[in-house]
Amino acid sequence: MTKPQEIATKAEFLAHAFALEQESVDRYEELADAMDTHNNPEVAGLFRKMADFGRKHAAEVERLAAGSELPVLEPWDFKWSDDEGPETGDYADIDYLMTPVQALQFALVNEKHSRDFYGRVAAHSPTRTVRQLADEFAQEEAEHVTLLERWIARQDPATAVQDDLDPPNIVD
Repeated sequence: MTKPQEIATKAEFLAHAFALEQESVDRYEELADAMDTHNNPEVAGLFRKMADFGRKHAAEVERLAAGSELPVLEPWDFKWSDDEGPETGDYADIDYLMTPVQALQFALVNEKHSRDFYGRVAAHSPTRTVRQLADEFAQEEAEHVTLLERWIARQDPATAVQDDLDPPNIVD
């Protein structure tokens, strides 16, 4: 059995990178829709912005893969550390009343997971080309982490959680 992040070919690496970005786009769009439904437009906008970033990164991966045939990976073929891709986030960290700062913190965790995934690929791949490419991707994700940390630092920490004027009616 291989190590979870042991990816040997450039095509396999790019297939993982594309899936990572596409899953991120799908999740952020889903979360943005949910925030729109719950009248939290500011957070919905942030999630849509994150989805746009993911689309741009997926397009970069497609350019790198131009002329190559990427393998089709089944869900059990992915070499993630968890059951889902590194940039999808955990539903448990989402609240329909979350603030922009909380949304940015959610995105920050996702970017750190992505950076760490690429770093582990760079450390464990048996192929120099994959190690170099993964290291470049890890550095790019590290830049995203720094950017989000700066963005969070500029936010007003006193931003209060919204009051729910019509809370869900859940029977205990």
